[in-house]
Amino acid sequence: MLEIKDLNRSYGNKLVLKNINCKLTNGVYGLLGPNGAGKSTLMNIITTNLKADSGSILWNGCEIENLGNSFREILGYMPQGQGLYNGFTGYMFLNYIAVLKSVPKADIKSEIERVTKSVNLMDSINKKIGTYSGGMKQRILIASAIIGNPKLIIFDEPTAGLDPKERIRVKNLLGSLAKDKIIIIATHIVPDIENMAKNILVLKNGVLLEETSSDKLIQKYAPNGNLEDVYMSIFSNGEDL
Repeated sequence: MLEIKDLNRSYGNKLVLKNINCKLTNGVYGLLGPNGAGKSTLMNIITTNLKADSGSILWNGCEIENLGNSFREILGYMPQGQGLYNGFTGYMFLNYIAVLKSVPKADIKSEIERVTKSVNLMDSINKKIGTYSGGMKQRILIASAIIGNPKLIIFDEPTAGLDPKERIRVKNLLGSLAKDKIIIIATHIVPDIENMAKNILVLKNGVLLEETSSDKLIQKYAPNGNLEDVYMSIFSNGEDL
């Protein structure tokens, strides 16, 4: 279980996360909010790339900062716009990530094969990343997030730039992974999570406005509509969508 308790974070005089509290168990969670809502800050604190000003994040009851490398070994993260080593082949890049995640040396080859198949990159895994299309680069980043079988995986816009066929493949993959993992997906492609996420976390101006199912959000904000209608209802007051 991932528990966020009384979390606050400021940049200068601006409070960007305000008293965030929630508990997440196995399943897919959608993280919705316009640019500037605090999504990236929250993800970076969960992944220990940033420190909160106050509050705590617990993994199975233990402070993540106290878990050190053992927490990073159960964590997968795909940040938006992550830089790639264009001179590396896909295989070299995934091997590098596997070593960073402390995947046992004897298991690295089979792990790379597993995640490469799951994102449909087997035919290109030995090509240099610099030759990849935008969609292929997106898929190699997804593969890097799931290598090592992490128990907590955070994706920032995982389906951006994918064609419809690959979007469906990725959605099915993430849904299948969530049986024994916590998966957090931050996205502006709202339909991708409407029927997959068990709960939606809605951030607005640094506040966790809602944490509930798509159906309940639709009932509250957009009766007879869909999750996109909910998004527009909540964030149609001039914020940067």
